[in-house]
Amino acid sequence: MELPWLLYASLFLAIYLSTKHFFNRLRNLPPSPFLSLPFIGHLYLAKKPLYRALAKVAGGYGPVVLLQLGSRRVLVVSSPEAAEECLARNDVVFANRPDLLAGKHLGYNYTSLAWSSYGDHWRNLRKISSIEILSAHRLDLLRDIRAGEVRSLIGALNRAAEQRRPVDMKTAFFELTMNVMMRMIAGKRYYGENVVEVEEARRFREITTETLRIGSSNIGDFLPVVKWLGLGGVEKALMELQRKRNVFMQELLEGCRKRFAGEAAVGKAKTMIDMLLAFEEKEPENCSDAFIRSLMLTLLIAGTDTSAGTMEWALSLLVKNSGVLKKAQAEIDGRIGHDRLIDETDVSDLPYLRCIINETLRLYPAGPLLIPHASSEACTVGGYRVPAGTMLLVNIWAIQNDPKQWEDAGKFRPERFEGVQGSREGFRLMPFGSGRRGCPGEGLALRMLGFGLGALIQCFDWEAEGPIDMSEGTGLTLPRATPLMAVCRARPVAEKILSQI
Repeated sequence: MELPWLLYASLFLAIYLSTKHFFNRLRNLPPSPFLSLPFIGHLYLAKKPLYRALAKVAGGYGPVVLLQLGSRRVLVVSSPEAAEECLARNDVVFANRPDLLAGKHLGYNYTSLAWSSYGDHWRNLRKISSIEILSAHRLDLLRDIRAGEVRSLIGALNRAAEQRRPVDMKTAFFELTMNVMMRMIAGKRYYGENVVEVEEARRFREITTETLRIGSSNIGDFLPVVKWLGLGGVEKALMELQRKRNVFMQELLEGCRKRFAGEAAVGKAKTMIDMLLAFEEKEPENCSDAFIRSLMLTLLIAGTDTSAGTMEWALSLLVKNSGVLKKAQAEIDGRIGHDRLIDETDVSDLPYLRCIINETLRLYPAGPLLIPHASSEACTVGGYRVPAGTMLLVNIWAIQNDPKQWEDAGKFRPERFEGVQGSREGFRLMPFGSGRRGCPGEGLALRMLGFGLGALIQCFDWEAEGPIDMSEGTGLTLPRATPLMAVCRARPVAEKILSQI
């Protein structure tokens, strides 16, 4: 009597899994969940939110885990020690990027700052971005833009306070960061009041929304058959989106070039594009229109949604913890006074405010898995052999919420960072990554977070409209599941400051 086909299939699967597990151990590969299905591998474990799903896997198999996500071999590290091995000892090995569709189409065929693999081209990108537009000196030149947009937000919130009207803080913070970045990049304002080029602003908002919606990883990155068959149309959508982005940014660039040519004699660079145009005149072999478009788009997307989300989480935590809010207000009152609005330069003299920011970044890192890395050659992590071409995910969220690393890990306790300088504490706290591929915009992000949040704390008392849902939504930047609807009241001691805005 023939065995039923189901039994044959079960026997085949058991032999397949046992053989694969045996050879993995023979090659000293990192531990891996035993059930790796044909074609999809461990994709069945990739549930949303992914950082929590991967933290659960690490809880069962250890801080160094090797997964087979479809056609891709993926190393997931979830401890400070393993992260240090990858981003310090093996920093050069893991300095590459995997070939994902977003990098191909939105990253200018893997040549943008975010998606370029390690080498001369990337070093040139990093050098130019760090010196020409993101250095402390360059950021100081654009300080008035950030101050103007923060003051504009404070004015809008004060009007809402007078009407006792709740404010959608997700939208408020997003519009703040977008206006800051676009004014620094090209001198344009696309959100809120006083928008001059209305049609241009509409196009920009559509492009931004579409980029955030489809610009993340998709199933075709892990199951090539989906990409080959064109299922879902994601690649075509990415190609069309990049065409729109290119056209829009080139128009901005041409406008800045005309203005810059007229002001060249004065020698005043008013925007980041102006700075790069000046650099292009000096070193045309190292700078082109495509280079400028790529760099500006990278900064625009990387520097807006992330900072806006962090500010929303921080204010949510302060609304839920009124004692922390009052302590922060007392610090600002004592050190800044009641006669003027806080400034960027004041943040270094406000240690408790910096503690609040660090604790927010610990609990809710904007890049919970960082941007993926890829190994250029075989190396060793945690005593295991990691083959060349392995994609690396550093689970920052798991590390920064690990009860083995942090006392009362799930609680909001800014005091734990008293005495800590900057936004890093070894490899236990590194919300901006580490090593060669660490975020080059960290300095700008911290300026915006400290200044923006400090101004809101200084000027207003805050409460939520109803219970605060602290659930996390889905997305690459760890958004809130529901926007924070908050009601602000002007603080009596801030009356003089608000009258000046």
